[in-house]
Amino acid sequence: MSNEKFIIESNDVHLYYGKNEALKGVSLNFKPKEITALIGPSGCGKSTFLRTLNRMNDLIPDVTITGNVKFEDKEIYSPKMDTVELRKKVGMVFQQPNPFPFSIYENVAYGLKIAGMKDKAKIDAIVEESLKKAAVWEDVKDKLHKSALSLSGGQQQRVCIARVLAIEPSVILLDEPTSALDPISSAKIENMLLELKKDYTMIIVTHNMQQASRISDNTAFFLNGHLIEYGETRQIFTRPKEKETDDYISGRFG
Repeated sequence: MSNEKFIIESNDVHLYYGKNEALKGVSLNFKPKEITALIGPSGCGKSTFLRTLNRMNDLIPDVTITGNVKFEDKEIYSPKMDTVELRKKVGMVFQQPNPFPFSIYENVAYGLKIAGMKDKAKIDAIVEESLKKAAVWEDVKDKLHKSALSLSGGQQQRVCIARVLAIEPSVILLDEPTSALDPISSAKIENMLLELKKDYTMIIVTHNMQQASRISDNTAFFLNGHLIEYGETRQIFTRPKEKETDDYISGRFG
């Protein structure tokens, strides 16, 4: 294992909200261009862990984090780390679609303009390419200047994914990206993620066991702030090594 190159490495990560320990020494590494699913019951730490990977927890008051997380061999909790740059490279898609209250085009162009890109033809091309990658171009190409809020939930979520893709991340973190969507929209997003895997590393928190088994290469099972088991998805779902994993996957839980 040691000679394999990881894009993100986390080692002995503890996270406290005030005095409450939400992550209890999690160590987990991610290989490039694979999809890893983080599963486990509500409140087990999987979303909290996801947010440690691009320092989203910095935005929450009274959080203490120990241990270390490296992205492309750089320690992300180092004072030298530029969090704006980090979050460009390690993008985030949330559970509820959260398009900005402007046009579809402006949503996707937003990060480019913030970064100072002025060339309209270039922005146009990236917006189109990103919407195509997010499998929503055909739905929106004739209404790019309409409000993103006029779209269905599934389309909004795909526009949010296009917004992340436009700034060329290496890693995409997805926090239950389909839990607010209907099955057809969810299936479109799953198919899109499988396509995107050629170019991006993805880490997805999901409550949906079938989703995890369909789209992920690797699965990590969390319980009460601990990483209980990690392995290839097929192995985790068919031959889990830990009793807690087996109980959770087979529904004998709680």
